Order: sequence, then structure tokens, then C-alpha cells
Amino acid sequence: MGCWRVPSPVLALLLLLRPPAWPACPAACRCSPGQVDCGERGLRQVPWSLWANTSTLLLGYNFITVLGPRSFPPLPGLRLLSLAHNRLELIHGQALLGLGALRELDLSHNHLTVLTPETFLPLTSLATLNLGSNRLGELQPEVLGALPQLQVLLLQDNPWVCSCAIPCALQHHFSLPEKSLLLCRVPEQLNKYPIMAFGDESFRQCHETSLSSQHYIAFFIIGPFSFIASIFFCTFMGSLIVLYHSVRRESLCWRRPPQPSPGQAVLHRLQWLAATWSQS
Repeated sequence: MGCWRVPSPVLALLLLLRPPAWPACPAACRCSPGQVDCGERGLRQVPWSLWANTSTLLLGYNFITVLGPRSFPPLPGLRLLSLAHNRLELIHGQALLGLGALRELDLSHNHLTVLTPETFLPLTSLATLNLGSNRLGELQPEVLGALPQLQVLLLQDNPWVCSCAIPCALQHHFSLPEKSLLLCRVPEQLNKYPIMAFGDESFRQCHETSLSSQHYIAFFIIGPFSFIASIFFCTFMGSLIVLYHSVRRESLCWRRPPQPSPGQAVLHRLQWLAATWSQS
């Protein structure tokens, strides 16, 4: 039988129509259509060779401590990212770039102590954020302002400081499941007191506006004036004290009887001795 050949134009067309090969699944992960599971693999950083069409990325129960700049490849279809039960201490402000479609982010059970608004600016579609079981003592209001679509926020089991650092907007603008677990740790008198039990009046001082321009002008006028007045006052009082001591010294000198000169004293002594001798 003769060997059948495919014409080169047909072969080129078949190669063009062939669907592109997906990159290989990372060696430490398990992959299925749309999902990459890298949990419990002892990872210390995010695998870079991830499918571009990944919609779910599971990185829980690993040893990741830091998310540096651009820790993730562009994943325009990623909807769910779990980094729970790692050792995260720091998330760089550009760590989550390229994840604009993300809807759910789980950062629970880590070692996070502070979060910056820049970190969440790329997540314009995020609806659920889990920050439970970290080491957060405060949450800047700007962090929540960077998440316009946020609907569910999980914050329980953190050492919260009950102050203005806990924005009272939490009570009204977000769904907080298990509110009774959101407790104060500091100050001591409010230890383990539910944050949600505080009313708006408890945060009244947080809403106080800053000083107006009139107040600043008054301070700028009163400050230098009071400083100059204090200098004049101290100078005046010092002059009065010096004058008082000077007058007092002169009055004492005026009242003191004149003292005889040394020659006069010797002459008086001789006269006394002569009178004493003649009497004897």
C-alpha cells in the first residue's frame, strides 16, 4: 500500500485549529477543570505555573509566610482563593495584582497583625473576606473602603482593641456571621466583651470633625502672642525683684552707724588706757 500524505496546507490549517495545550499542573498540586488544589503540600510560596482559566485556587495548610509583589500569575478568571491555615505575617501592597475577578478570599488562621488598603485595591469584585483567627488588633476603615463590593466580613477570634480603630461601620454595612464571637481583648475592663454590643454613641468621638480653619488661625495668633507676653512678664517681674533688692540694700547702708577708722580706734584705746592708769 502506498503511504498517504496530508497536504501541507491542510496540515498547517489543522495545527492552527488545534486548541492550545494547557500548561502542566504544578507538581505539588491536584488539578481538575477550573480548580487547582495545592493544600497540605508543605509549600512555602505560591506556585507560578497555574492555569490561566483557574477559577478556584486552594493553598490552605501550607507554610507560606509572606506574599511578595505579584505573588500570583495573571488569573483573570479566579473567583475563590483560600490561604487558610498558613503562617502569613505580611501581604505586600501589590501581592494580589491580577486577581480583579476574585469574589471570595480566605485568609483565616494566619499570623496577620496589620492590613493596608493598598493590598485590597485590586480586588474590586470581592464579596466575602475571611480574616478570622489572626492577630489583628485593629482594622483601618480605609481597608473596607477599598472593597466596594464587600458583603460578608469574618473577623472573629482576633485580639481586637476596642477603640476608634474598630470602625463602627462594621455594624451597619456588612454581614458579620456569628457576631457574638467578635470580642474585645483590650482594654482589660472590656475583655471578652462583644464589640457588636456597643452602640453608635460609644464611637461618637470617632466622628468628631477636625478643627476648622478659624480654630487654626486663632491658635496661630494666640500662640506667638502668649509667648511674647510671657517674655515681657518674666522680664518685668525680674526687673521688679532686682529693684527691690537694690533699694533694700541702700536703706540698710543708710541706717548703719559710721564705723571709726583704724587710727581713731587706736587713739580711743590709748585714751581709755591712760584714764584707767590715772585712776589707779
